[in-house]
Amino acid sequence: MLAETDVVIVGGGLAGLAAARRLHRAGVPWLLLEAGDRLGGRVATDQVDSYLLDRGFQVLNTAYPRLGTLLDLAALDLGWFTSGVLVRRGDRLDRLVNPLREPTGAAGTATAGAGSLVDRLRLAALAIGCATLPVSRLLAAAETTSEAALRRAGLSDAIIEELLRPFLSGVLIDRELETSSHVLAMVLRSFARGRIGLPAHGMGALPRAVADPLPADLIELDTPVAEVAPGRVRTQAGDIACRAVVVAVDPPAAATLLPRLVRVRMHSYTTYYHAAESAPLDEPILLVDGDRRELVANTVVPSNAAPTYAPAGRHLVATSVVGPQAPPEPVIRRELDRLYGRSTADWTHLTTVSIPDALPAAPPPQGRLRKPVALGDGLFVAGDHRDSPSVQGALASGWRTAGAVLAALRPGQGAPSELDG
Repeated sequence: MLAETDVVIVGGGLAGLAAARRLHRAGVPWLLLEAGDRLGGRVATDQVDSYLLDRGFQVLNTAYPRLGTLLDLAALDLGWFTSGVLVRRGDRLDRLVNPLREPTGAAGTATAGAGSLVDRLRLAALAIGCATLPVSRLLAAAETTSEAALRRAGLSDAIIEELLRPFLSGVLIDRELETSSHVLAMVLRSFARGRIGLPAHGMGALPRAVADPLPADLIELDTPVAEVAPGRVRTQAGDIACRAVVVAVDPPAAATLLPRLVRVRMHSYTTYYHAAESAPLDEPILLVDGDRRELVANTVVPSNAAPTYAPAGRHLVATSVVGPQAPPEPVIRRELDRLYGRSTADWTHLTTVSIPDALPAAPPPQGRLRKPVALGDGLFVAGDHRDSPSVQGALASGWRTAGAVLAALRPGQGAPSELDG
């Protein structure tokens, strides 16, 4: 055997790091193995010509419960987005905001053209219910798809197609809105209760902050795992003996290492990054396509929220498309001309980031959004495919899985509680 420890964590994404944090706090010996040359998994930031380009457009929601126990949000130096959206409909650009956070925009939201006033009142009632009702009650509601839940709330085809489908398709990476209504309820809850921001140094700062308290000598990068089995993890350098294994890699890789897992369907996502000398919008707000063209999910100027995303005097535009087919950049540029109502001929195309396995699909039934993490024989699995498909789901799953490991290794201390999410 190459080495020996109590717990081997396979994967250094958010779930694996959250599991390591809890095990380290409990004083359990552990070792984390990451196949890549960095931590973070699907949450990463690359620097291109002094621009910060996240691995696909991502944001941080301060309402995620697990964030507060794992890092100091203030240390990320977050830049904030407007709590609302712009909707392009023909020659009209409607601005709809959360009146609780943007009270000066309440009148404009009431008279906006996407859907009717009744639609907007019903949508507000749905969001308020998700924000204020206990989570247990939201997850006890009859489960259906997100689209069916929106229609059940009395929302018209107009507001669904012109506002909610384009907006939610970018959040859920699911244009068909087949995602569970229980996931939708948690999404609406987080948007109603939290603020949306970007770390000054990119989303890659999030996993670095989670990992910061961990001893560097217990994390091995560039260490692919070939096989896991009860009591053993096999790497190219040799075997590691252990009492428990936590597989915290992406869902396709997890199913390869743990054949007993049911394979999870993954959603695809592509983000086009452009540099502009002048910003096409004067505020940090998401722009969605209400013209029902179903090509661009959303476009935004990240540097309006976090100026560090672009060099001085320049701006960064991120445009996202849902689905496996990524249109050529000139096609997207023509769409941006229409959406922003101005020419983009002077913009520079920095790069296109395509992520074929961006987010696990979560169709009903999802139940209470907590799938089993203990597989028996000392094998455990963590990731957002075991909880909700989100940053919160990844962190909560890792924390919960570590709780299950502790319960198995220290049975006298009791089983994990409901607070473990």
